[in-house]
Amino acid sequence: MDWTDLIDTAFSVAGNNSQANRTEAVRTVEAAVIDGELPVASTAGRHPDHFRKGVLLLTTHRLLFLKDGKPPVPVPLPAVTDATVTRTKLNGDVLTVVAITGSHRFEDVVKADVFAEQVRTTAGRARTAPAPAPAPADAAPAELSAGEQLIGQLERLAALRASGALTEEEFTRAKQRLIG
Repeated sequence: MDWTDLIDTAFSVAGNNSQANRTEAVRTVEAAVIDGELPVASTAGRHPDHFRKGVLLLTTHRLLFLKDGKPPVPVPLPAVTDATVTRTKLNGDVLTVVAITGSHRFEDVVKADVFAEQVRTTAGRARTAPAPAPAPADAAPAELSAGEQLIGQLERLAALRASGALTEEEFTRAKQRLIG
């Protein structure tokens, strides 16, 4: 499956038949593709700040939200610690993606349970994938040990909880995922 197929499928599910929007979304994504990044899955959903549905595009590196040709909202997968689905009468299936960078909520998500599982699986792979080759030795910062990285991630989670970005339950789940 290529970028065009994935975006076309999601736009069809979203009920957005505008060929101009589809073409612009493909152009936007292809311009922002990271070396080695491949499409994984897509679905339709709505960001809480928008009325109409957009496209949730999962890649090997990021989760992107595309809407009306605007620049994508990226969530780096190595930072994702959890993806959960709740059902509400008002907003349908709500996908919450918890990342070290913050919590992201998408409403009225089509096939939310399947997509959440794909996000969790792909994020797990992204966290365990070998890091890209470092820059030249004179420009590379000192590498942190695995323990130091874990402590840094736990400190960021604690800061997100303290700021109110994560609930106690989200914090506990994310912490358990990090610790293993």
